Amino acid sequence: MSFNAILLDLDGTLLDTIPDLAAAANAMRQDLGMVPLDQALLATYVGKGMKVLVQKTLANNPEGKSPDEAMIEQGLAIMGTHYLRINGDGTRMYPGVLEGLEAFAAAGCKLAIVTNKPTEFTHPLLARFGIASLFSAVVCGDTCAEKKPDPMPMLYACEQLGTKPQQALAIGDSVNDALAARAAGITVLAVPYGYNEGMDVRNLQVDDIVSTIADAAKWAARHTTHSTRI
Repeated sequence: MSFNAILLDLDGTLLDTIPDLAAAANAMRQDLGMVPLDQALLATYVGKGMKVLVQKTLANNPEGKSPDEAMIEQGLAIMGTHYLRINGDGTRMYPGVLEGLEAFAAAGCKLAIVTNKPTEFTHPLLARFGIASLFSAVVCGDTCAEKKPDPMPMLYACEQLGTKPQQALAIGDSVNDALAARAAGITVLAVPYGYNEGMDVRNLQVDDIVSTIADAAKWAARHTTHSTRI
């Protein structure tokens, strides 16, 4: 393959984590005396990290009052406790993920996770689904000073894998992945089944949209012959 490094998002790309995130968010709301929210709505809050998820979840109240920093931090602590307890229970791996990861690895590509999810929740999920050993680097939401859509995590992943951005391929489900990859000078693919904060993935500025991670591996293989990236 002309790409020697594959940078993959986690939530909404490899794993459907919404059931657990929604359960933890609603448990937090219940602890704070608030009514639960619909899972589909909570899915639109996912993508920019746990703190933004908590902020948006708490901002959904009858008074329309924005939570202050103290309330957000309280909510983070509460939700984190609930999520740590159930992390992975309702999560599922999307079809084609394992096949795609193994195809990339077989082609000699190094794999990295680049997610806005905190480290304490990311590693247990990778281990639980038996894919941790496939990744040479794991860049989480608290690894770098900035999160996606800033390019810093993408560039740091390339550094950890010992590759140049021009030789990497990023795969994600949201505008955060597209913007981060674009800013880093990395080719980027999108999958259509993720969250993307409730927006149509077809509006993303990406190089292509692929149905599954397995199809992403096939896409990369097809683009080897005509690539001038290396």
